[in-house]
Amino acid sequence: MPGVQARQSAAIGDLAERYARVRSLSEALVGPLSEADATLQSMEDASPAKWHLAHVTWFWETFLLRDHEDGYSLYDEDWPFVFNSYYEAEGKRIARFSRGMLSRPTLNDILAWRAHVDDAMQPLLEREKLRPLVELGFAHEQQHQELLLTDIKHALFQNPLGPAMWDTQVPSARKQADDWYEHPGGIARIGHQSDGFAFDNEGPAHRVLLEPFALSSRLVTNGEWSEFIADSGYDEATLWLSDGWAWVQENGVRAPLYWREQQHFTHSGWQERDPDAPVTHISYYEADAFATWAGKRLPTEFEWEAIARGQEGELAAHDPASGNQLDDASPPLPIGSDSLFGDCWQFTRSGYLPYPRFQPAEGAVGEYNGKFMSGQFVLKGASCATARGHSRASYRNFFYPHQRWQYTGLRLAKDL
Repeated sequence: MPGVQARQSAAIGDLAERYARVRSLSEALVGPLSEADATLQSMEDASPAKWHLAHVTWFWETFLLRDHEDGYSLYDEDWPFVFNSYYEAEGKRIARFSRGMLSRPTLNDILAWRAHVDDAMQPLLEREKLRPLVELGFAHEQQHQELLLTDIKHALFQNPLGPAMWDTQVPSARKQADDWYEHPGGIARIGHQSDGFAFDNEGPAHRVLLEPFALSSRLVTNGEWSEFIADSGYDEATLWLSDGWAWVQENGVRAPLYWREQQHFTHSGWQERDPDAPVTHISYYEADAFATWAGKRLPTEFEWEAIARGQEGELAAHDPASGNQLDDASPPLPIGSDSLFGDCWQFTRSGYLPYPRFQPAEGAVGEYNGKFMSGQFVLKGASCATARGHSRASYRNFFYPHQRWQYTGLRLAKDL
């Protein structure tokens, strides 16, 4: 069966090439960092850059090599304790807020471990039955690439000198037309609907009933947010959810994270803020208050997905790999695009809850998503720090309503 053998060989080569590409990008992202930079942990929500490199390597070693390669011995039997994140089935681990105390192992030690695991993984990439788990490993490492970028940005922001990770010229934003995608309502099929990879929280596919609505063709901009501030947006309690107003008062929030006068902090240090660029680093509370101030609302995750999938004969589907997303080790910055994807993750008004008939995956990997379905909100799309090709229409990102160190923004919706 030469044809079958050729296809299998191509599939194996595809996995090996993708593995090398994903792993090399992670290491390229820490290239500009010193040992001290890579050890910083600025808050409990964030982790050190070298911890991210180690944790994803722990994932490959634990769920692939340990569980599926006969005779494999752990590189260091003590390291799972410090590089496990939240997998209760994998035993005890250090407290999350203590990750920044790990001066050892060094960054070079972790890179050596990564090389060891990469070599050991090669035979497993030839086993077709392991493809779903390998695909999960790709997606997991890509998620941590984005977290690495957002966490180190928050860490460098604490430095009053405003250090730049990359000394790069910041491009000008693209001014976007003010238009709307209209949807007539009706029954829509939501959730993952192909044979390709998806996280368990994206399914099962199911039907929802939509009322007629419209979704803005562009993201809310820095300039519009400045108007919100000038119009006392952070001072009007009537614009805010009760919890949001308490959060604003308690934390003295007056602007998006990383704003200072007419500047904002980036991976290239302090830069002049472009009024035409999409606003980012806002909380759900802020997004909801802005939508109320603008006389609009946030979309539901189902409305957003319905627009992303398109309408037969009326509206083309949006390409998840389009827009301003991460292609290489360079500073991520929202600049605007015509795509529904890219620039920033977009808040929806939908709580992060299980879909009908949802069942988490078996084993420790079943802890990946399902146990977090409480008190968080769904975000859709992708950001400028998301590896291109990682997201899709059914993708469900999720954060607590007060969190804003990620590239989070908003796209308005309205009823028709």
